[in-house]
Amino acid sequence: MSTWAPMVPYVKARLGLDDAQLGAVLLAFGGGSMLSMPFVGWLAHRLGNRAVIMSAGLLMCVALPALAHASSVAMLVGTLLYFGVMLGAVDVAMNAYAVEVEHRGGDRLMSGFHGLFSVGGLSGAALLSGLLALGLALPGAATAIAIALASTVLWLRDGLRSDASSASVDVEEKSRPRMPPARAWLLGFMCFVSFMAEGSMLDWSALFLRDVRGMAPASAGFGYACFSVAMATGRFSGDRMIARHGPVWAVRVGAAVAVTGFLLVACVPLTMATLLGFVLIGLGASNIVPVMFSAAGRLSGAPPAVSIATATTLGYVGLLSGPALIGFVAHASSLPAAFVAVAALLVLVGLSARMVR
Repeated sequence: MSTWAPMVPYVKARLGLDDAQLGAVLLAFGGGSMLSMPFVGWLAHRLGNRAVIMSAGLLMCVALPALAHASSVAMLVGTLLYFGVMLGAVDVAMNAYAVEVEHRGGDRLMSGFHGLFSVGGLSGAALLSGLLALGLALPGAATAIAIALASTVLWLRDGLRSDASSASVDVEEKSRPRMPPARAWLLGFMCFVSFMAEGSMLDWSALFLRDVRGMAPASAGFGYACFSVAMATGRFSGDRMIARHGPVWAVRVGAAVAVTGFLLVACVPLTMATLLGFVLIGLGASNIVPVMFSAAGRLSGAPPAVSIATATTLGYVGLLSGPALIGFVAHASSLPAAFVAVAALLVLVGLSARMVR
């Protein structure tokens, strides 16, 4: 997924897109993921998470060279839609499989898995950028990474076991679509808020530092770097803390730390205080979503993949629509006021922490 980020300027220049056109085109990426996730929850329950991870993982690799070769807006939109569908399939199935691994081992592992996702986000973009800096053309660099990723998926194939929960369900039960329980929707709302907080950092942190705190444009991206490093750090240490204090404690404390960070960013007019706030937001939000996914996978009344698909879909809605909602609030009042509004929603997440028992 992160390999796509360095491609964006090349694709924009080749197709002659302005910012508004590019923004509209990029909706196909997230839209494809949201369209596939609810269906993939049922498909993973029927076929098993392993089968979905393997097939969608290989098919997803095809999108990278196709994106590098996109010669028209229609081709770009279609490829991004396809890429989003396959990414959504892998996202749901691998989180459901992670819940299965937690059940088998009896350990808390989800935060560490999401920490490796953060590492992938940093290394994927760096790898493609490095290949381009060495003089390799974009199609060649994208193809090389696609081949490496496909080889990795095939190499991991034998390490993925069949799903115990899936194997214990008869064929008739597998073929019948299941509606997620009400608690899955509530967990999904909490994921919506958490992903909104993450999206606000991705899309608004640099703008906030430049326009509100007066930081130089060349240095404004440092705020998101602080947030990203803090989030990865929090996730790699999160499993031990959750095992020691429990998931309810993790959500309450995480929400409180993130709320403190947002209030520090919004209310203290100092650059260093703002950067510290970004660090607190990253640390606080780091383990909320992993805990939510684990809790969704343990809900009774629906297969783990179906409940996780619900939480993931609503989380993606927050990631995609949240920054736009923040923009509307900022336009009506101010960007600091919009950050305070996100903090208020995170307070609701902290108050609802009992749901993750």
